[in-house]
Amino acid sequence: MWSDLLALVGLFLVAFGAATILPFQSEIVFVALQLRDDIHIFWVIAFASVGNILGSGLNYVLGRVIERYHGRRWFPVTEAQLERARQWYLRWGVWTLLLSWAPLGDALTVVAGVMRTNVWLFFLLVGIAKTIRYIVVALITAAAF
Repeated sequence: MWSDLLALVGLFLVAFGAATILPFQSEIVFVALQLRDDIHIFWVIAFASVGNILGSGLNYVLGRVIERYHGRRWFPVTEAQLERARQWYLRWGVWTLLLSWAPLGDALTVVAGVMRTNVWLFFLLVGIAKTIRYIVVALITAAAF
């Protein structure tokens, strides 16, 4: 019982980290827990999804506050890169958040914060994308093993 809960909390933390700039891969832990077959897949998907969604929420918050510092020497993005990201987001809009599960999705969630995307719409679209991703991983894993 406790080991299952600790495993799920570990998955939550890895999924949270994987949604940020940290070099984590949550799918490895997700598949390992799914293959253990002693935790219902609903809970595996739920803990991974919520952790990943909240990690994207941290990116959103970082995007909201990052512009305060864009004139500083240590700022990691040039003004040209920031403007290019703004223009790209203006062109494609909030629907790009449905790609937040993809490898460059973390950057999209930061840009959404910079662009002051409605927070409820942000969490709705990111929640859909992240949860569907884990459902697909679970289905592929189930089919393969």
